Amino acid sequence: MALTPSMPEALRWLRQAMRDLEAAHNDIQHCCPNWVLFKVHQALEKALVAAVLRRGEAFEGHGELMGMAQRLEAEEPELRGLVLDVQSLCDHGMDGKATQYPSYHPFPMIPSEAFPSVDEEAVLKQAQKVLMTLKKHVGRD
Repeated sequence: MALTPSMPEALRWLRQAMRDLEAAHNDIQHCCPNWVLFKVHQALEKALVAAVLRRGEAFEGHGELMGMAQRLEAEEPELRGLVLDVQSLCDHGMDGKATQYPSYHPFPMIPSEAFPSVDEEAVLKQAQKVLMTLKKHVGRD
């Protein structure tokens, strides 16, 4: 599904990214760090899509987060540091698949058991920083 690039569409994706981050915040300290990480992944993915759409580029399907971050950082000087921030989140366990599917973990572990030591507060703080950077970028004239 290709998305037509436009500022209203970019802002729509950004609004949903912010809601996903709020949902991640609601899951802190509720014994489900995998859901916090998954929702942060979803928020970041949507915010990156918003930045791509803001550039006037069509978006044709879900891209890999690091690839989108690398491309955006290379093309937009004010996004310097984006790749390092996204990598930091990935290093904490943010992933769209490993947070959801048992096949990404050794048997008999399931995703809800796989992230016991994740610092949910640190992940959310880092994600908030990235989303604010992308929000500022998308909203600039």
